[in-house]
Order: sequence, then C-alpha cells, then structure tokens
Amino acid sequence: MLGTIVNAGAVLLGAALGMLFKKGLNERVTKTVMEGLALVVIYIGISGAFDGQNVLIAVVALAFGGAMGGALDLDGRFNRFAQGLQNRLVKGDNAQESTLGQAFVTTTLLFCVGAMAIVGSLNSGLRGDHEVLFAKSLIDGISAAMFAAALGPGVMLSAGTVFLYQGIITLLAQVLAPVLSDPVVAEMTCVGSLLIMGLGMNMLEATKIKVMNYVPAVFLPILLCQFM
Repeated sequence: MLGTIVNAGAVLLGAALGMLFKKGLNERVTKTVMEGLALVVIYIGISGAFDGQNVLIAVVALAFGGAMGGALDLDGRFNRFAQGLQNRLVKGDNAQESTLGQAFVTTTLLFCVGAMAIVGSLNSGLRGDHEVLFAKSLIDGISAAMFAAALGPGVMLSAGTVFLYQGIITLLAQVLAPVLSDPVVAEMTCVGSLLIMGLGMNMLEATKIKVMNYVPAVFLPILLCQFM
C-alpha cells in the first residue's frame, strides 16, 4: 500500500500548493489556464485511446456501458452528491459558482484511468515494487497543482478516490492479476481515454457529455476481451 499512500499524498500536496497560486489569479487568467488544461486533457485522451487494439471492444463497451450508466443515472447521482458537498463546503454566493464537482470528476478520471494506475497497483501488491506508482505520484502531484490553481479545492477530493481505487487493486492483486492482463489493461485505457477526451471538450464548453454515465464502460473490457 506504500505506493498508493504516496500517490494519494502527492495529489493532496499538489492540490494544496495549487490553491496557493489560485489566490493570485484573476478571472481572466483562470479562464485561460482552464482552456489550456482542457487542451492538455484532450491530448492525454487522444494519446491513451491509441492503446486499444480492437475498436469493436471500445464501441461495444461505450454503447453498453453508457446504457447501464444512463439507466442507473450515474451522472445525476454524482451531480447530486457533488452538489451536496458544495452546499456543505462552499457557503454563501460562491456556492453557485463553485467548480468543486467539475474538479472532482475531472481529476478522478485523469488519475485513475490508465495503465500506470492498474499496472503500478498490481506491481505493488504482487511484488512490493512501488516504482511505477512513485513515478505516477510525481506526475499526478504536478497535475493536481495545475488543476487546483484553475478549479479549486475539489481536486483534493480525488485523492480519496485514488487511494480507494488503487488500494483495492493492490490488496486484491493476487486475484486480479490473471484478469487484468496486458490486452485488457490496454482496452480499459483506450475506453477511459475516450472519456477523458469528453471531459476535455466539456471543459471547453464545446459539448455537454454526461461522462459519469459512461464510467461502467471502462470495466467492460474485462469481460469483452474474453469473447472478442
């Protein structure tokens, strides 16, 4: 668990440092930073999408995963959860303008979707090798600082998701290792990266994709790779 603890701590530290810079940014500069980050998010999504080797898996995963998420109203449930957090943590007139929910979902997907999160957690649990997660911690810490400077304290909440997600994989590494083979991880990264692209376009206000409805699609390649 050491690698996961360090990773979650790096996100918290990076976000805290980013919050210090946020105080010195006016609205115009903040908007410019957000647009730049949105372009980076789209680039990350495009890069990861090429990890997939079977386009059909991505198509089926997004179709069925989106249907499952829509039926469960995951996006609506998450938004209500995020709104509840905002009401508790952000008081007064600032509550309506808070980006807490946006920061939480954007950085959660960014930090948890990808080969480094899965492979690093498996290495940590199977061999006690934390090298991949230590490298990921450095990347996530820098990213958290930039996102916190633009989007605020919601980035800190993603540290909890990183801890839970990677911690579960680490603790269950012996069971999950045969299932999370290299081809499966590649397809999961591909599908997750497509969602990251959607996040980036939402940040640019070019689309209004309900990204959370598609989260089940990230895990469907575990089953689909057995048949396709």
